[in-house]
Amino acid sequence: MKSLKKFLSIILMSCLIIGMFSGCENSSSGSGGSTKVLFLMTDTKDTFRGLLSKAIVKSAKDDGIDLKMVETGESIEEQLKLVKNAKAEGYTAIIMRIADPDVALQMQVASNDIPIIYVNAQPSDTILEPNKYVYVGSAEEQAGLYQAEYAWEKLGKPNSFNAVILEGEKGHSATIGRTTAIKNYFKDNGVDVNYVFVDFCDWDSDETEEKLGIFFNTKQKYDVVFCNNDSMALGAVKALKKHGDSLEKVPVLGVDATADGCQSIKNGEMQFTVLQDANGQAKYAVETSKALSLGKKVSSVKYADKGDKYVWVPFKKIDSSNVSSVSQ
Repeated sequence: MKSLKKFLSIILMSCLIIGMFSGCENSSSGSGGSTKVLFLMTDTKDTFRGLLSKAIVKSAKDDGIDLKMVETGESIEEQLKLVKNAKAEGYTAIIMRIADPDVALQMQVASNDIPIIYVNAQPSDTILEPNKYVYVGSAEEQAGLYQAEYAWEKLGKPNSFNAVILEGEKGHSATIGRTTAIKNYFKDNGVDVNYVFVDFCDWDSDETEEKLGIFFNTKQKYDVVFCNNDSMALGAVKALKKHGDSLEKVPVLGVDATADGCQSIKNGEMQFTVLQDANGQAKYAVETSKALSLGKKVSSVKYADKGDKYVWVPFKKIDSSNVSSVSQ
C-alpha cells in the first residue's frame, strides 16, 4: 500500500512539473511568440501598389513573419469575408489596402478584435483606434506642399499663374490631401492661381493623356501641371510632347518617385516628383503588425504619431539634382 502511495505521489509530482513547464511554454507563446499576418491588397496594377505589395511580402519574410497575401480586387464583400475568418484561421494581425475607406468600421467589427493596419487608403481619423486599428503611410499633404513649393520657385514666384491639376481616384485620401495642400499653399501665400483644368484621371497614364488632349482643344494657357502621381505625370508628358509644348517651360510634377518617373526626370521631361517610400511603408506596416500582435504599442515603431493611430513615413523631394540616389 505504501509502495502504491509512493508511486502515485511520484506520478502526481511528475505531472505537476510537466504542467509547470507546459504553462511556461504557453505563456511565452502568448506574450512574445509567433506573428501570423493576413495581407489584403486590392490590386497590384498601379505601379506604387505593386511596389508596396512586393515590399510588404519581402519585409515579412526578412523578419521571419508568417504572412499570406490575397489580392481581392475592389470587392468589399471578399475583404469582409476574409477579415471575418482571419481569427479562426490563426492570424494575429491584418494588413490591408481597404477597397473603400468608408466601410472601415464594418471591417473592424468583422475582425473579431484582431488589429488592422491600413495601408495606401486611409480611413477617417474618427474610425481609427489607438493600438488597434491604425494607418501606416505618408502624410499626403506633405507631397502636395512639396509640389507647390517647387512649382512656385520654378516659375519665379509670380503673383498669379494658370495651373492644371490631374487628380487620382475620386474620394481617395491621397487625392484629397495632395490636391488640397497645393491649393492651400498658394492661398496662404497670397498667390492668385487660376485652375484652368482640374479632373480625375484615376492614377492612370492613358486616361491622363486622353483628357489633356481634350483640354488642349479649349486653347487655354497653362503654366504648370500638378499630378497626384507619377503615372499621370508620365501621361501628361506624352500629351504635352504631342501638343508641341515645352517641358522646360511648363513643369510637370508627380508623386511616388517610381522607376519610370525618375527616368523621365533623368531624360529632362518630368521636372519633379516626391518619393513615397514603398520600402519604408512596407517595413513599418510589418513592424506595426508584429508589435500589435505581441500586445505592444504603436509608439514602439519608428515614426509613430503621439496618438498611437498613425505611423508617418516621410516623403522626400526629388528633382534632377538627386534623382540618381532613388532606389525603389
